[in-house]
Amino acid sequence: MGPGEYPIGGPAAALAARVRAGTITPADVVTEALARISSENRKINAFTVVRADRARAEARELAARDDLDELPLAGVPVAVKQNIAVAGEPTRAGSAATSTSDESVDHPVVARLRAAGAIVVGLTAMPELGIWGSTDEDGRVTRNPRDVGRSAGGSSGGAAAAVAAGLVPIAHGNDGLGSIRVPAAACGVFGIKPGRQVVPSAIGADSWAGLAENGVLATTVSDAALALSVLAGRSDLAELRAPQRLRIGLAVAPPSRLVRMDRHWTAAARTAGARAAAAGHQVEPVELPYGDAALAMLLRWPTAGLADAARLPNPDLLQPRTRRHLALGRLIRRLRLVRPDQVDRTEARMLEFFEDFDVVITPTLAAPPPKARQWSRRGWAANVISSVRYAPFTGLWNLIGWPAASVPMGVHPEAHTPLAAQLAGPPGSEASLLGLAAQLELSN
Repeated sequence: MGPGEYPIGGPAAALAARVRAGTITPADVVTEALARISSENRKINAFTVVRADRARAEARELAARDDLDELPLAGVPVAVKQNIAVAGEPTRAGSAATSTSDESVDHPVVARLRAAGAIVVGLTAMPELGIWGSTDEDGRVTRNPRDVGRSAGGSSGGAAAAVAAGLVPIAHGNDGLGSIRVPAAACGVFGIKPGRQVVPSAIGADSWAGLAENGVLATTVSDAALALSVLAGRSDLAELRAPQRLRIGLAVAPPSRLVRMDRHWTAAARTAGARAAAAGHQVEPVELPYGDAALAMLLRWPTAGLADAARLPNPDLLQPRTRRHLALGRLIRRLRLVRPDQVDRTEARMLEFFEDFDVVITPTLAAPPPKARQWSRRGWAANVISSVRYAPFTGLWNLIGWPAASVPMGVHPEAHTPLAAQLAGPPGSEASLLGLAAQLELSN
């Protein structure tokens, strides 16, 4: 079965429609999804937990609901990243240092998915505490379904791999410095990180220094919009509309002159700009006023996991690369190198820029994803350099808390891995980004 192919029901919206109409049952859907996972997961290691028995039981319970015909995600199999609570499962967060106790209550995001009729078939792989740009744990490397010799990215690498391999049509992810958009781009699927307070908090109020948001990875923009509408509790987000003529800035230069750009990733952004222009939007080459945003992002990265690490029951089991990263974070905090004015200056520059523009298009990545290997056993410097080298574009939008998405944009002619463009906009622009992404998807 190829990526994105669903013999029973097609994309999530069509699948839910068939369940609501009674032409298939939730049990049929779950059985098919579990068969796909059983067949394909061993090749890519997208899932760390497969909830086979529980998912079947939940499918039977769903079929008995008297509101089945009203549920937007009726019977849709979904994956959840293993750093938010799923009742009956431990929240591992990619680390042996976390608790092995089962959660008693679902995270609000999971509760909303279940209330909408979705069935959680499994938990997806991620790097330790979501810190790193490639995914492996317990000796298992999460591989890119488009090229198993390369990483699926991180930190929502398992989620991206599960969607790209056609194991589920929709997956939950969260994004602290690009952790949805980076693996989405690497694996050739659509991913969106909403702005602040659109969806319930990613992990906890103090987790990831306020940088992280829960979002969605999906095979189609319409499926992502449907899932995001459920997570946000906003039915309007599911109604994709072609946006009125947008003023779009095309910004292909990276945030730092130290970043080396792969010309094909630059070309991907330009392709997105050309398609947007063909759809009737005003597109203008620009330079984003990054200023010192790259430094602000780098300083926050080592501090982002400190609150999570402080709650760990077994911190001595953290990986060496993570211990060093967090030690650097504590030093940065003691020296008071992370200051609110850094974000304020960056956001002020962006607010001024967006007086003249509605959306900006950039490359999502600067290079193809790294090789699939056990990065957790490599040194701190190797991990940092790898992450920074290929994913410099995404963190800005976490720093200021604005929405951003990654849209597939063809295939790299040399690496034969997916290409993608990033769309970003000011607070409240999720609907515009989704509408524009759908236009670019149709012209793909």
